[in-house]
Amino acid sequence: MLKKTKSGDIVLNSTSIVVLYNIDGDMVRVAAILLDLVNSFLLVRLFRKCYLFNSDGGFILEENEETRIKRSDFPSGFLFGTGTSAYQVEGAYLEDAKSLSNWDVFCHSLGCGENGENGDIADDHYHMFLKDIELMHSLGIQAYRFSVSWARIHPRGRFGKVNPAGIMFYNKIIDNLILKGIEPFVTIHHVEFPQELEDIYGSWLNPEMQEEFIYFADACFKSFGDRVKYWITINEPLLLAEMAYELGVFPPFRCSGPFGNCLDGNSDPKQGGSIGLTVNSKMYEPLTNSELDYQAARRAFVFQSGWTLDPLIFGDYPEEVKEYLGYELPSFSHDEKNFMMNSIDFIGINHYSTTYAKDCTNSSCSATENCAIQGFVGTVGERDGVLIGEHTAVEGSYVVPRGMEEIVNLIKIRYNNKPMFITENGYSSPDVHEQRVDELINDVKRIEYHASYLASLAKSIREGADVRGYFAWSFMDSYEWLKGYNVRYGLHYVDRQTLTRTPKLSAKWYKNFLTNNTDLVNMEASREKLHTNA
Repeated sequence: MLKKTKSGDIVLNSTSIVVLYNIDGDMVRVAAILLDLVNSFLLVRLFRKCYLFNSDGGFILEENEETRIKRSDFPSGFLFGTGTSAYQVEGAYLEDAKSLSNWDVFCHSLGCGENGENGDIADDHYHMFLKDIELMHSLGIQAYRFSVSWARIHPRGRFGKVNPAGIMFYNKIIDNLILKGIEPFVTIHHVEFPQELEDIYGSWLNPEMQEEFIYFADACFKSFGDRVKYWITINEPLLLAEMAYELGVFPPFRCSGPFGNCLDGNSDPKQGGSIGLTVNSKMYEPLTNSELDYQAARRAFVFQSGWTLDPLIFGDYPEEVKEYLGYELPSFSHDEKNFMMNSIDFIGINHYSTTYAKDCTNSSCSATENCAIQGFVGTVGERDGVLIGEHTAVEGSYVVPRGMEEIVNLIKIRYNNKPMFITENGYSSPDVHEQRVDELINDVKRIEYHASYLASLAKSIREGADVRGYFAWSFMDSYEWLKGYNVRYGLHYVDRQTLTRTPKLSAKWYKNFLTNNTDLVNMEASREKLHTNA
C-alpha cells in the first residue's frame, strides 16, 4: 500500500517502487515500474536515467557514462576523505582560554553571513567531535582534513604561551581519528587568526606575521607531528589575499582600487611527514577559438594558482605575472629562490567549477577585470546563450565535471607531476532557502556532482596524474563565511536548532562507493531486465 508522500519521496513495498516528483506544481507519479531484485539492489528508470536504490531506499548511483565510477577505479592506497575547518564547525569561540579571532571580531562588530550569522556555535564540533568521528568511521573514510584554530592554540601569539586546553582538544581529535583508522590531514592556517595580531601588527601586511606563523606552526609540529603525517601550511593564500586585501570583504577589510569598499584603508604598505599547501583552482576554458582567448585562459590559471605555486616549486614568480606586474612584484635573491624551490611535497587542489575566460587586452571588460592584477582576463559562465554548466548556490560557480580532469592535467604538466591531493570538491544546490528538510537530505544533485567529478578524476589518474587522495567538501553543513548557513555543502544535514546531524543520501552513496570495490550490479543485465519488464 502507498502512503501519502511529498515530492521526491521514494515509496517502497515488497512488490514495487514508486517515485513521486513535483512538476510545475502538480504531484505526478514517475516510473512506477516493477523490477526484480538484482543482487539485493533495485533499479529505477527515472527521466531516462537509471538510479540504484538499496533495499532500504538509500540512493546509490546514477548510471550513465559521466557518472559510472567505483572505488577500484582508483589506485591502492588512495585516500578518500571529507573536510572541514575550525571556524566553520567548532563553535566554543571563547571556551578554554581561546582568544577572539579576526572572524569573531568581524562577525560581532559588522555582522557576517547573509542573516548576520556567525560561528560562535557553528556545528558545536568542539563538544560533539566524538560523535562526529563516529559518523566519519561509519562513513568509511580513510582521511579527515581539518584545521587547527590559531586563536585556540596561541591565543596571544608570541605575546603569550601555548594554550594547553587547545593542544588537548586537537590531541583528542587526532587520537580518536587514528583509533578509528582515519588519517588526520591537518591545515595549519585556514583564514582565522588571533585578533591581537591584527591589532598589533596589521597581520599579513607586516613581516612580523611571518614569524608569528612560524611560531604557531612549530607548536603544531611539536605537539602533533608524531601522529600527523600530512600537513597543509595555508589554505588558499591567494584567495585570502584577494578577499581580505583586494576586495575588502574579509577581515581586515582592506582593499586596492578599483576593488572593494576599503572599510579600513588600502593594502599598499622531521617527523617523517609531508607538507604542502592548497590553492583555489578553478579551470578556465577559452570563450572563443581565438588565440587571444586561449592565452587569456592560460593567464587566468597562472594568476590564480601559478602565482602561489611557481615560487614554491620553481623558486620564482611566473613569467606571465612578471610581465604584467613588473616592478610591483617583490624580487627574490638567489638564496631565497634556492630556499623556496621544491619546498612543498604535494599540491592541494581545491576545485569546484569551470568558467570561460576572455582576453581583456583587446576587448571590453569590467573595471575589475581590465587590470594587471587580474592578468587582463574576464570570466563568463555562458557562451552563445548556453551556460557552461548548471548553476550552484555560489555565484559564478557551475557544474562542469570535465574541469576536474583538465585542471589536474594542467597542474600535472606545469609542475612535473608533483604529487597532488584534491583537498576540496563539493556541491551546494541553489535556492536552499526554498527547500524543505527532506529535499535537502534527498540530495541527488550532490551525488551526481561527486560521482561525475570522481569519474573525471579517475580518468586523469589513468592518464598518469599522480593524485593520491580526494576530500569531499564538506563532512557536514557548516558556516560558509559570507554566506552564513544558507549555503550547504555537507554530506550530513545539520539542524540549526538542535545541531542534530542526519546523513544525506550523498553520505549513503559515498559510504556505498567506499565499501564496494566492484560494480554494484551488472548494469547491462539490469537494463535488459528493465526493458523486459517495462
